[in-house]
Amino acid sequence: MELELWMWVAFGAFVVLMLIVDLVAFGHRGETISFRRAVGWSIGWTALGLAFAGFLWAWQGAQPANEYLAGFILEKSLSIDNLFVFALIFSYFAVPPQHQRRVIFWGIVGAIVLRGVFILAGATLLDAFHYTIYVFGIFLILTGIRMARHSDVEIHPERNPVLRLLGKIIPIVPRHEGDKLFVREGGRRMATPLFAALILVATFDVVFAVDSIPAIFAITRDTFIVYAANAFSLLGLAALYFVLVGMMGRFRYLNFGLAAVLIYVGVKMTLSDVYKIPTYVSLGIIVTILGIAVVASLRRPKPPVAVAAGPHDPVGP
Repeated sequence: MELELWMWVAFGAFVVLMLIVDLVAFGHRGETISFRRAVGWSIGWTALGLAFAGFLWAWQGAQPANEYLAGFILEKSLSIDNLFVFALIFSYFAVPPQHQRRVIFWGIVGAIVLRGVFILAGATLLDAFHYTIYVFGIFLILTGIRMARHSDVEIHPERNPVLRLLGKIIPIVPRHEGDKLFVREGGRRMATPLFAALILVATFDVVFAVDSIPAIFAITRDTFIVYAANAFSLLGLAALYFVLVGMMGRFRYLNFGLAAVLIYVGVKMTLSDVYKIPTYVSLGIIVTILGIAVVASLRRPKPPVAVAAGPHDPVGP
């Protein structure tokens, strides 16, 4: 799909406008988000993302709309894995619920910008070096297998090289100061645990983008569709986070479903020169896999497990 520059600018402006709406209307600064409000906003953002498929259908036809829809569902489902990691980061740093939304929001802003860069880089690589499609495909298959073998998400913030580097650049105080990212003590500028949590969220956004961008390139090579699917999947991620936090114990088999999706798209990518699987078939397979994982999780929910506080746990949740 060839778009003029003003169309890209218009879409970018629309995404910025939606981010402002999310920042202003979803909840006030320092406010705890209720489960009911989170569910309502999450449904609204998902409906907006699905409605864009209808817009593409009317504008460009069925094929681009189907490609976008498959990509949107894929990216939305993969973002769920991000949210589980975010929950563990917030638990580790004992980030109060009323301040978690701020960290997630700025993480989303950074993710939208970074994924735009990754998408352009990925498209350039795939155009210039066709063999990279096999590299991406194998990478996704290995990632899916690794995810299936380790059903529980585990992170170790104290081992994160970005966080360790941050501690050398700017000292981190051992307590929260409201929703402040920085404070001054003894004339020195110091970071709060909230800022450390933001850095880790941004780091894992980059890590997950390495998985998700190759995955959607297996569905479509159109850079606009890829970026639109990513942008709409990230909009409303904060609302989805607060929904999942309240239901985290139910999704026992979610990681297995996500692992199966990654393996499928990896196989699809590596076989693209031999057989091109139709988009509507990919969409049906993705929806079926995730549906089975969700239904199985709801039928056999995982018992809630308390997450132990880490050594940087300054205050109670």
